[in-house]
Amino acid sequence: MTRSLAKSTIKKFKETLESERERLQSLIEEMEQELEDARNSETAADRSSDPENADAGSMRLEYAKELSIERNTEDLLHKVERALRRIETGGYGICEVCGEAIPMARLEVLPYATMCVTCASKS
Repeated sequence: MTRSLAKSTIKKFKETLESERERLQSLIEEMEQELEDARNSETAADRSSDPENADAGSMRLEYAKELSIERNTEDLLHKVERALRRIETGGYGICEVCGEAIPMARLEVLPYATMCVTCASKS
């Protein structure tokens, strides 16, 4: 039998998740602006496809790294939003795979967790 989280506990996690959502949305906006600014500030020489142009290669590598960080941040944002939806539908704190309660210690560390440790380690 799974345990039901207290309303005060759910409220605490909801506030934490909402705060995290705002932080992540702000980070994504900042990253998108920085990437746009970097694209706009490149000189014609930096855009050269010349393989000897080290600056262009370095710029492409930096751009790819920033894009990867942005994608990871967006993925985390989706997890946070999913957890908030689960709060609204009453499924928060219950493993999506086995249906057992997700340990409170896990939720404290990963408030967006949708699986217990056992099921998460299998996936």
